[in-house]
Amino acid sequence: MSVRSRKVAVLLAAYNGMEWIEAQLTSILHQSLVDVTVYISVDPSSDGTESWCAHYAKMHPEIVVLPEHGKFGSASRNFFRLIRDVDFDTYDFLAFADQDDLWHIDKLSRAIEAICEKKVDAYSSNVTAFWSDGRTHLLDKAQPQVAWDYLFEAAGPGCTYVMTNELATSMKHAVCQNWIKIQDVSLHDWYCYAFARSNGFTWYIDPRPSMDYRQHARNQVGANKGWKPLLARYSMINDGWWFGQIKILSQLFGRAASPITHDCLRLGCPQLIRLSFKAWQCRRRKRDKILFFIICWVGAFSVSKLK
Repeated sequence: MSVRSRKVAVLLAAYNGMEWIEAQLTSILHQSLVDVTVYISVDPSSDGTESWCAHYAKMHPEIVVLPEHGKFGSASRNFFRLIRDVDFDTYDFLAFADQDDLWHIDKLSRAIEAICEKKVDAYSSNVTAFWSDGRTHLLDKAQPQVAWDYLFEAAGPGCTYVMTNELATSMKHAVCQNWIKIQDVSLHDWYCYAFARSNGFTWYIDPRPSMDYRQHARNQVGANKGWKPLLARYSMINDGWWFGQIKILSQLFGRAASPITHDCLRLGCPQLIRLSFKAWQCRRRKRDKILFFIICWVGAFSVSKLK
C-alpha cells in the first residue's frame, strides 16, 4: 500500500538542544514519501534553543514552535504538553522525536507501510545507538510481546513511535482527562505503549532499526548496554521507583484489580514470590525475565527479614 502524501504530525520536545537539533530536524524534514509537520515544545533553556527554533521555524513552514509554557523539568511532561496542545485532527499519523537523533530517510514511510500491511495501530522499532567516538550498537527491543509486558516496560525508545490518528486521538483524550495524575508518569513512551495495549490497540515492534540513537552524557535514559546501565536500572527498581510507576499506570488504566498488578501494588513476601513466577509474562527479553525473577526473590527475602 502506498504511503505517499500521508500527513504526519511529529512532536519534538526540546531542551538545551543547540548542539544537535539542526541535524535532527534536517533528517525529519527530508523524510521520503510523507507530508511532515514538526511541532516543537521547548523547555526553558540556557543555550539559546528557544530563539534558534523560532528563527528556524520562520524559514521552514513545516516547523511550528508552540508558545512558551514555563518549566517542565522532564521530557515526559514536555511530551504530554505536546499531546495535549497540538491539534492533530487533520493528520493521518502521530510520531515522537527527540532533539538529538538522526532519522533514516524512510523512517516514517516504512513505519506507515508496516502499520497498513500488518493492520496494527502503532509501530516502534529497534535503533542503532552511536557514540561520538564512532562506536555503534544495535538496541534490540523487538522480542515477541507477552501478556503483561506493557505494564513493566516500553516498546523501545519513544522516538521510534508512530501511531494512527485513532490511537493518538484516544490517547489525547485520556491525557487531558487525567492531566494532574499524569504529571507523575516519568516516561511518556512507557505510558503510550501501556495505554495502547491496555485499551485493545495493537502494536508492531520492527526488528530493523529506523534511526541512529545518539548517546551522550545528557540522555535521560539512553542505551541499555553493558553492566553499568543494568545496575542503574536495578537501582531504580530496588529503590521503589519502578514499582511506583507500575502502580500509577495500573491505576490510570484500570488495571489495579488484576491479579498481576495486585501483587505489584502490595509487594509483600507472598506477592513478590507469586510475581516472580510470572516473570515470563512481564518482560519480553530473556535476560530481563531472569533479572525480574531474581529481583522479586531478593525483594521477598528482604521483606521477610524485616518482619
